[in-house]
Amino acid sequence: MKKCAACGEEFETQFNFCPVDGQPLAITESVETYDYAPTIINDESLVRRLLGQVSFVIAQLRAGWPQFKSDPSAFLKNQVHETLALLRSDRGRPHFKKGLTAAVMIVVFVIISITIVDRDMKKRRHLEDSDDLGQAWFVNPQSLPAAEPKPEAGNGANDSGRVGFNKGHGEGSGPAPARAQGGGGGGTQSPLPPSVGRLPQVSEIPAPIPTTYARALPQTLPDAGINLDQVLWKDMPYPNYGDPKAESTTPSNGPGEDGGVGTGKGTGVGSGEDNGVGPGRKGNTGTGDGKIGCCGPSGSRPGNGVPDDIERIFTPPEVTTRARVISKPEPQYTEEARKAGTTGTVILSVVFSRTGQVTNIRAVQTLCCGLTEKAIAAARSIRFIPAMRNGQVVSTYMQLQYNFNLY
Repeated sequence: MKKCAACGEEFETQFNFCPVDGQPLAITESVETYDYAPTIINDESLVRRLLGQVSFVIAQLRAGWPQFKSDPSAFLKNQVHETLALLRSDRGRPHFKKGLTAAVMIVVFVIISITIVDRDMKKRRHLEDSDDLGQAWFVNPQSLPAAEPKPEAGNGANDSGRVGFNKGHGEGSGPAPARAQGGGGGGTQSPLPPSVGRLPQVSEIPAPIPTTYARALPQTLPDAGINLDQVLWKDMPYPNYGDPKAESTTPSNGPGEDGGVGTGKGTGVGSGEDNGVGPGRKGNTGTGDGKIGCCGPSGSRPGNGVPDDIERIFTPPEVTTRARVISKPEPQYTEEARKAGTTGTVILSVVFSRTGQVTNIRAVQTLCCGLTEKAIAAARSIRFIPAMRNGQVVSTYMQLQYNFNLY
């Protein structure tokens, strides 16, 4: 194009003079023009486009595989050089540094987020697997109180009777027909369940029960002893002391107290109290308070000697399906505790009853300023699906932990 300096009109290049005023025309500088060319987005589906990208990657891998197979080192070097060259060429582009920094920050943020979420999920899964309750404030049972089974339940580990560890239909060595009663329990507050083993010899002298069996010559005082009717006792072929009805083979006296074996309290064996055997109290075996039965040796099948007594309270290892919480109210902070800056943990030993209520609440670890009472109130409001044992709904011991923190 040519332009007239006088009139300012533009004419084609074949004109030398302006046809209006006759002035010579000057060639104007060429100006590069750009046409608007919108990007047309492919109207194919997302799946087809992804398949196309995957096919492209596969084709690239196939094309590079022979070179990689023949000389992996040279291939990798070449790829590194090409990548560095691409980065150098891109470095001069506008906003390259800002874009690269933003991309790196996004990747780091995603990695940190995934790590935190994964750690939290692992912690939750661990809690669910250990107690099957999905609550962060549930812990393994310790210091469990004694069980209180029905008087009709028996205890033993053999056949054809109700109590005892031999065979027979008797109940003990008393002079007149009577049912044997009693029980015992113990433990050393171990987090492990009681281990299976033999009963210590019958002795009127109470003594803590070790997990190892004494094979030395008889001593003046027993290495360990239980208060059990002699005709109901049996020398069992186990290499260590323990509970004949237990299932664990890892040496442990169990989570009970006072040196016996089990989940109860005393120098006996089982889930009861004192130095007898079984879920009762005050020595001997059976249920309820200790009492010598009659007449002769007896035994029962492994377990309770009778079909499961659904009225008794089971420990978590004894149930088939553990209780599952569906509602868990949180305890409230008291104003007194807030002013005093009191923090810490309240631990409660409770029973998740077969009727769907939280009962037998006992404070194992307390806090002042009304926080223990608030934890107990929250525990009473828990809603749960009761535990199951052999297809029956049963009650089970559990321990709850409430953490009080100020933020």
